[in-house]
Amino acid sequence: MKKKVLFCASTLSHLRNFHLPYLKAFGEMGYEVWAAASDVGKVPYAHTVVTLPMKKKLTSPQNLTAILAARRLICREGFSLLSTHTALASGVARAALMGMKRRPLVVHTVHGYLFGEEDGMGRWPYLLPEMLLAPLTDVAMVMNREDERLCRKYRLARREPVFIPGMGVDLERFHRNRTPEARPRLRERWGLSPEDFVFVCAAEFSPRKNQEALLRAFAKAAPEMPGAKLILAGQGDLFQRCRALAGELSLGKRVLFPGFVEDMPGLYAACDCAVSASRREGLPFHLMEAMASSLPAAASDVKGHQELISSGKNGLLFPLDNRKGCALALRWLYTHRQEAVQMGRRGREMARQYSLDQAFPKIMEVYEEAVRRWEGMGP
Repeated sequence: MKKKVLFCASTLSHLRNFHLPYLKAFGEMGYEVWAAASDVGKVPYAHTVVTLPMKKKLTSPQNLTAILAARRLICREGFSLLSTHTALASGVARAALMGMKRRPLVVHTVHGYLFGEEDGMGRWPYLLPEMLLAPLTDVAMVMNREDERLCRKYRLARREPVFIPGMGVDLERFHRNRTPEARPRLRERWGLSPEDFVFVCAAEFSPRKNQEALLRAFAKAAPEMPGAKLILAGQGDLFQRCRALAGELSLGKRVLFPGFVEDMPGLYAACDCAVSASRREGLPFHLMEAMASSLPAAASDVKGHQELISSGKNGLLFPLDNRKGCALALRWLYTHRQEAVQMGRRGREMARQYSLDQAFPKIMEVYEEAVRRWEGMGP
């Protein structure tokens, strides 16, 4: 009987953005590839796409419906491998396996635990579910050293966690547009002048990504940065709220909200610096893409960012939720442009360790070893 693998994430865009090489690889290995998420659509290399009625609020009763739907799906289709991604979807998919006599192998990719020791008692609503689901987590792949430490300390998987360099970035795709000839054309496309100094943040509009704090810091620094602009690319629940805040802060045309951007390499090539004020990250893809595009970065001093940015070498780290610290970092990059260019070049070299060429064979080796062990030993 043909083997089946189910990739499960909160959104199909997550699978399309980060996991297509792996879906393709499983198809080439003879697997029937399925994808599951909360929305409706198509995913390249997936033979079948199903919808699970998940809601982002972890305590939503609808997530119980999603768990039951996932359980029915897994029982009916007899998957041999379950690949889980994003906190909500991985929780739903693994909870669906509770009490099953015959369940699939579970390889869980940690895209950033939503808790840390600094959260005190506030960590338990996120930590406790991971502890309860640990017996159903056969392999955990982690992307930063803090998550690796947390996984070991709280035994959040049946075996020791495996460290991976993210899911892999196509470096050449993000580097080829970064030429003196292409830059004026790309800037014109975005309505930017040659004199503009452009910061960019590409992320979902959410409390965790913290665009509101970034807007307030930019507003604080803006009077001393004539010609500076900020592009906030992406969509999300807080999109309109952030647009309204930009108006309240009198930023006017200095902040651009383009929504979803398909040509991210072209956007990065038109910009000067990447910026992020996120509260928590796993290994942020948008910063790796920016590094691949030779952009220096200013980012909050949190896990994930700490993995990518060596402050003073390829960017600057500022204290989390510190408006003054963020504004100072933005102003420094604005005023020290030659140093910023050098930081971007060093970042490009540092990004090589996160390339698809580096990540893909490592991750496929983890999958293949897990399957061999599972088939040889059983659950």
